[in-house]
Amino acid sequence: MPNYFERIRRIVMDPAVLIHKPEPISLASGELSHVFIDGKLAVANPDDLDCVGEAMFHAAESRGITFDAVGGLVLGAVPFTFAVAHAARCKWFMVRKEPKGRGTNRWIEGARIEPGMRVMIVDDVVTTGGSIRQAFERVTEEGGNVVFATTLVDRGERAAAFFESVGVPYVPILTYRDLDILPVGPGSQSATAASS
Repeated sequence: MPNYFERIRRIVMDPAVLIHKPEPISLASGELSHVFIDGKLAVANPDDLDCVGEAMFHAAESRGITFDAVGGLVLGAVPFTFAVAHAARCKWFMVRKEPKGRGTNRWIEGARIEPGMRVMIVDDVVTTGGSIRQAFERVTEEGGNVVFATTLVDRGERAAAFFESVGVPYVPILTYRDLDILPVGPGSQSATAASS
């Protein structure tokens, strides 16, 4: 992604987004790290949001992958879902962490996932890949065909391993290598190393 990579890397490397902590903090995955990446703050500016949405769409398009709808698990995937839907001019959906218990009581809101629908899954920052995997599972339960997955930042190797195991192309926009931080996961030194 030569037109997007350096700009997005600069956005994420902003000290307000890529935050170094003196003491390890617990991430959503339960892992510990001295680094927190605020993926939603990274795209709070509309021009930056457009740039990331276009980059995510381009990541699929450049591989000849087309899709009918884009979405992911709330809350992390929300801005990226809308950004990609705008860039691709496609439908969007959101996967709830649990049904709200009233109204339609659906797991997936927005576009209805129909059998065979080609779907792109997005997320903000992944460590173990738990959230993006949950979105994948809900979409496939509805009969959707996940054809591509992407994230703003991947802090480890487990999401890539999962998508490889299910045969879905997965292309994070940035990885821990691009940000000069250590990976988070089994065997890493993320809880003790000053740089992640």
